[in-house]
Amino acid sequence: MTQEGMVVTYGIAEPEELGTVRLRDGRALGWAGWGPADGAPVLFFSGAAMGRSLGFGAGVLGRLGVRLIAVERPGLGVSDPAPGRTLLSWPDDVRDLVSGLGLEGGVRVVGFSHGAPFALACAAAGVVTAASVVSGLDELTHPGLPVDPAVAGLLRAAAEDPETFEEMFARDAGAEMMWGLVTGMSGEHDLAVYTGPAFAPAYRRSLAEGFAQGAAGYARDLVLAYRPWPFRVEDIRVPVELWYGGHDPGTVHSPDHGATLGRRIPAARRHLLPEEGGSLLWTRAEDVLAALLAL
Repeated sequence: MTQEGMVVTYGIAEPEELGTVRLRDGRALGWAGWGPADGAPVLFFSGAAMGRSLGFGAGVLGRLGVRLIAVERPGLGVSDPAPGRTLLSWPDDVRDLVSGLGLEGGVRVVGFSHGAPFALACAAAGVVTAASVVSGLDELTHPGLPVDPAVAGLLRAAAEDPETFEEMFARDAGAEMMWGLVTGMSGEHDLAVYTGPAFAPAYRRSLAEGFAQGAAGYARDLVLAYRPWPFRVEDIRVPVELWYGGHDPGTVHSPDHGATLGRRIPAARRHLLPEEGGSLLWTRAEDVLAALLAL
C-alpha cells in the first residue's frame, strides 16, 4: 500500500530506505529516505540530536513527487564522528552524499530547528538550489536580536570557552534530557503535537538514535550553532523560505520569528503563521514542500 493510502498522522511513517554513504575521507554518513525514487530530491536536516528515522510529509510525498532524504550529522545516529568539524566543512560532506546517492539536477534542503544553520551553510556554499528553514535556529549572536537571558548565558559560555562548553554538554546530555528540554520549553500548541500518541514515540525514538554514540555529536552541533556563524547569510544567493509559527515561544529558535534573518538574506521570503507553533513542519508539511518545489 502506498503512503497516500495509509492513515498517516503528522506525516510520520517508517523510512522506506536506510543507508550510509562513504565520504571522501572514509567516514560514513547515515541517511533515511521516503517517497518515489525518481522524485525531486529534498534533503532534511533535522533538529537537535535527532536521528534519521523521523521524517515529515509522508502522506504527500508521492503526490508532490518528492524524495525526502533525512541526513544524520557527524556523531549522530550511524554517522561517524568528526570532532573538529565546522559549519564550513558540512557542505563538503553534503556534496559527497549527493554524489554518493547519484542525485542529479540539483537538490533542495529543509532545515528544521537546530538544522537551520547547517541548511543555510549549504545554501551559502551553493550545494543546494533552494532552502527552507522551518522553526529555525537564528544566528543568535547577531547584534540586536532580543535573546532570552538564559540563552544569552549559553552564548557567552560558548564564546568564552568553547572547549569547556562542548565538553560539558558531551558529558551531561542525553535523550531523556533532550525530551525534557523540548517539552519544558514548548507552548501548549506544540505540546499537543509533541506529546501526542502519534508523535511522541517516533520523536523519542529519533532522540535515542541521535544519542546512540553518546552526546559528543550533539555537543559539537550546539557549540557551532551558538557561536558566530563562519559564513555571511547576506551572501546567500539561492532562494530561501523562512517558516515560523506565532505560537512558537522562540526562546531557542528565533526571538523575532525570522524577521531579522529574512531581512539579512537577499532572496528570502518569510512566512509567519499566527495559528501554528514550532511544530508546523508536521502540521503544514504540504505547504512547506510545495513552496520549496516552486523555487
